[in-house]
Amino acid sequence: MKSLYDVQQLLKRFGTIIYIGDRLADLELMENEVKELYQFQCIETKEYQKAVLLLRNEAARLRNEKGAKS
Repeated sequence: MKSLYDVQQLLKRFGTIIYIGDRLADLELMENEVKELYQFQCIETKEYQKAVLLLRNEAARLRNEKGAKS
């Protein structure tokens, strides 16, 4: 798992497609879904860790961009 696209494909494997229109909200929802998959032992620890890391990094990048524009 190397990109946000890979996280989306992971969720898609389990029938979850997330699109609200607000990118930050999308990322938060994706993180919640990944956590649930991990809690229900549908995905392995490494997959969970990589997915959460990618999602949090992207969310932080978006927040920084938003802060720089203000």
